[in-house]
Amino acid sequence: MADVCTQGVDTGFVALGYAKIAILGVVQGLTELLPVSSTAHMRLVPALLGWQDPGSAFSATMQLAALAAIVSYFWSDVRYVTFGSLDAIRQRDWRSPAVRLAIAIVIATVPIVIAGLLLSSSLNACGTSFRSLWVIGIACLVMGLLLAIAELYSRHRKDIEQMTLIDALFVGITQVGALVPGVSRSGSTLTGALFLGLKREEAARFSFLLGLPAIALAGLKELFTLYKAHIPMEAWSVLLVGLIVGSISSFITIWGLMRFLERFSTWPFVIYRIVLGAVIIFGVLTMGWA
Repeated sequence: MADVCTQGVDTGFVALGYAKIAILGVVQGLTELLPVSSTAHMRLVPALLGWQDPGSAFSATMQLAALAAIVSYFWSDVRYVTFGSLDAIRQRDWRSPAVRLAIAIVIATVPIVIAGLLLSSSLNACGTSFRSLWVIGIACLVMGLLLAIAELYSRHRKDIEQMTLIDALFVGITQVGALVPGVSRSGSTLTGALFLGLKREEAARFSFLLGLPAIALAGLKELFTLYKAHIPMEAWSVLLVGLIVGSISSFITIWGLMRFLERFSTWPFVIYRIVLGAVIIFGVLTMGWA
């Protein structure tokens, strides 16, 4: 299968065309915001179907679809944090809940920004070992076990408003793990928030709000990287199709997940992740998956 690089950037998605990218847009939208790792699925689905790996640049840029869905679904929260904190700052009300939440999100974002800048060249390089199915399979297993421990450990009592800035920093540090394909940004932050004792739906809510700056920075950075690589106009149109389909499926996923966590635990995701990791590792060891 072709190893597609454009000025050092993995641009395998260009060769897939509109229909395949639309399918991967659905896959990305469904898995980006669930604690199951979108990268694992974006590597596994093309591999099983015999398609070109769309590449890390595509996966990172497709996070912008999730960004649009999160802002749409949580618009009241986004407006509250943004405008509420600005109003509070003008009034010098430093104890405002909106200001505290905004500061918590900023503090929690710092670790992944630093780590992302330090590891950027390795994570997004053509043929990077970070995107190997072996790494993804192990990451799925490890995160499945950690989510299981968090589910057992958590008392599920705290709201976001009860979080301290140290709590926010802890969740931010767990978010750094999302740089490793197979870990899942939503999975790592949800797990971290559960360890702090947050209610499941509140843990998911903070995970999504925390993801806004990280997803925006990663997606826009990758868009600029593709721009500098001078990909053809057709590639941009293919990418646009993926973003539109991905944003629609992401919105539906958020709606379903929030209602699910109001009633049920995360055990289905634990089981799914462990099974997925085991299947990937089995395929690598016995079937030559690469």
